[in-house]
Amino acid sequence: MTDVTEEATMGWDDFYRRRDALDAVVERGELVVPDVFHGPGELLLALHHRWSLRLAGRVELATPAEDPVDAVGAAWRETAVANPGLRRLLDEHADHPALREVTMAEQRMLATAAGLTEPGDGPAERAAVGAAFTALLRNGPRRGPVERFPSLVPSG
Repeated sequence: MTDVTEEATMGWDDFYRRRDALDAVVERGELVVPDVFHGPGELLLALHHRWSLRLAGRVELATPAEDPVDAVGAAWRETAVANPGLRRLLDEHADHPALREVTMAEQRMLATAAGLTEPGDGPAERAAVGAAFTALLRNGPRRGPVERFPSLVPSG
């Protein structure tokens, strides 16, 4: 019989301790690593997992009759509004190496769900399209100088 290490299994007590620790980190808004995580990378992955579950649920429920870009965009924005502390922590630590792969997976999912990529597009291309789409969702479309200063445009 094979020995199963304690790290390989997570009981309900561990689950609840990790959940409560994640709640506290999000509430504080600081990436202070609780003792139930093995460093900032593991904590960031757990935070991203929480975000991904919430985002995927909203994307899956997005109304298919709508324009898929609008529906997926609305799902992302609604998830961000409903989870501002979580989104802020992930944005603040977006460059952490632990988040690279999961962020690219999220970008690919968004690009595919929004119908912005074709079935033959490779993973890197889907991730790039998803990254551009996510940037638009975060920042809105870039506006030109005239749109930035509507008071300079003569009214009709």
